[in-house]
Amino acid sequence: MTKADLVNEVMEAIGPGVTKKDCSLILEGFLKAAKRGLVKGETIEIRGFGTLAVKKRKSRVARNPKTGKVVQVPAREVPVFKPSKQLRSLIEGRV
Repeated sequence: MTKADLVNEVMEAIGPGVTKKDCSLILEGFLKAAKRGLVKGETIEIRGFGTLAVKKRKSRVARNPKTGKVVQVPAREVPVFKPSKQLRSLIEGRV
């Protein structure tokens, strides 16, 4: 699903009276707010959907699979998503 698909879904969910451009602005505003929050290190919790957060990964030793050479991977922060129980059960029920 692309951003354009999401805009169409939002437009259908809201109903008549809202333009595609308005829905696009709403979605873009949400995404900007989420990015800002994650950059600040905040956790974003959307009930019934899941949680977006930034997790700290420790530095570690890895191996280059092509050469076998040992490489040091530095510590870093990565965005993570944890789905809610409701979302997980919906996805499991789909199978």
